[in-house]
Amino acid sequence: MDMERVAITKQAAAVVNQLKEKHGDLIFHQSGGCCDGSAPMIFEKGDMYLDESDVLLGQVEGVNFYMNQDQFAYWKHTHLTIDITEGRGASFSLEIPLGLRFIIKSRLLTQEEENHFNKKQT
Repeated sequence: MDMERVAITKQAAAVVNQLKEKHGDLIFHQSGGCCDGSAPMIFEKGDMYLDESDVLLGQVEGVNFYMNQDQFAYWKHTHLTIDITEGRGASFSLEIPLGLRFIIKSRLLTQEEENHFNKKQT
């Protein structure tokens, strides 16, 4: 069984694909820092500096999703789903000019998922 830590809704996927057409290769990043706090933000690939403190959680719509390791410590027991909502966030994320913003919906991992991801880390 193929398990993932991060997924995306159809509505959010449509926005990602619209942004990919306009901006090319993209990345998602969730830092937990300033601006929209722990909201997922999407940037042109290369516009966001990544280092060893960023954890690759997976890929949605061909876009890598990274999270800062400090945030990951809080979210490591959850499955994340990226969704979209109307409203302007206070970030530099590419969807903001569209009057939209990405949000995270989360649920606890099942025991099977937890075991799977713990096994992958060892």
